[in-house]
Amino acid sequence: MAETLIPAPAVATAPTLTDKLESARAAARLLAITSTKQKNSALRAIAESVMRNAPRILLANELDLDRGRDLGMPQGLLDRLRLDEPRLEALAAAVLQIIALPDPVGDVVRGSTLENGLLLSQVRVPFGVVGAIYEARPNVTIDIVALTVKSGNAVVLRGGSAAENTNRVLVEVVRSALVESGMPVDAVQTIDEFGREGARQLMRARGLVDVLIPRGSAELINSVVAESTVPVIETGAGVVHLFLDASADLAQSVEIVHNSKVQRPSVCNALETLLVHQDAANRLLPAVLAKLHESGVTIHGDDRTVHIFPDAVPATEVDWGTEYMSLDLAVRVVDDLDRALEHIRRFSTHHTESILTNDLGSAERFLAEVDSAVVMVNASTRFTDGGEFGFGAEVGISTQKLHARGPMGLAELTSTKWVVRGAGQVRR
Repeated sequence: MAETLIPAPAVATAPTLTDKLESARAAARLLAITSTKQKNSALRAIAESVMRNAPRILLANELDLDRGRDLGMPQGLLDRLRLDEPRLEALAAAVLQIIALPDPVGDVVRGSTLENGLLLSQVRVPFGVVGAIYEARPNVTIDIVALTVKSGNAVVLRGGSAAENTNRVLVEVVRSALVESGMPVDAVQTIDEFGREGARQLMRARGLVDVLIPRGSAELINSVVAESTVPVIETGAGVVHLFLDASADLAQSVEIVHNSKVQRPSVCNALETLLVHQDAANRLLPAVLAKLHESGVTIHGDDRTVHIFPDAVPATEVDWGTEYMSLDLAVRVVDDLDRALEHIRRFSTHHTESILTNDLGSAERFLAEVDSAVVMVNASTRFTDGGEFGFGAEVGISTQKLHARGPMGLAELTSTKWVVRGAGQVRR
């Protein structure tokens, strides 16, 4: 009798990056027709899973922090990398807030009835597959997952080596929550295992990825914009300005400048350059800079600033274009509002600028002439944030002018399509 050969068991092979993108595309088609109730159920499961797995997440985060310290990572980046119980609770709370927000998918942007009886409507639809490339920011993993799920998009994440352990656990936690809630698990994927080459392939995956969103340093963002063949929504660096006008209130100036710089100096909406009207410099700067100095801020001042506040170090031309992400602040005394606007035009990254003034004309002129994503009057620059704006979370803060600008929430993760309903009309 001939011997029966038993075939060897098939060896499972790890999915390629293309495999992952194709499965994300398939998941996106399912998400596009998923009900709001189902999406909200998935978000609730994600929030609960994050808190239930807090010990695992924090342990992984500590491994990343230890590695960052060993590599000499700057304190500002370490702060962005760090997760703790309060930050995890805030992330889970942001996911729950997104549940309460209206689902943008299907919203009618505009519509009309033509003379021939055709009914036109422009409606919001998901992009499809969103790619995200970001650095040392594990909070972005949860924020963008929550927003893409609610807006009906699949997401492919490249979170960078600095947060590799944290992001791996976060993605596992999220995917398990998707399974629990009956959602397509491949709606959320990471390509961190493919390293920098994976990021390059993601940037060239036109046809599989619909839009790419980079978050991180100016170097990262510029690289993605230059190399990507996938459409990019550009999120920019934050060389953020605040101008103290001649009529600025002293008490307000002290508190708002301090909050803008010190509350969390490592983030993109933190103040980096303070401009002061020469007519208010002697009145305002001693108290404003003294409070900053007490909090450990190094003042990089021009000649007039150093004259008023001798503890300042002389500023160089490089300081005016620097996003410090640390307890450093560039300070310049300017002749008037015209000179302040000129300085901002030259050095701004078009993120956030604020003016403190009691002069309505100065306020309105500042709002009209400053070309940035967010422009403020008598308020801390720290308010430029999706959560603070009522979006629950944000994908990033767009500094471009196409489609989305400023904090990006649910609506900014949708495109539109035209729906035409007829009754047999033909064009004549």
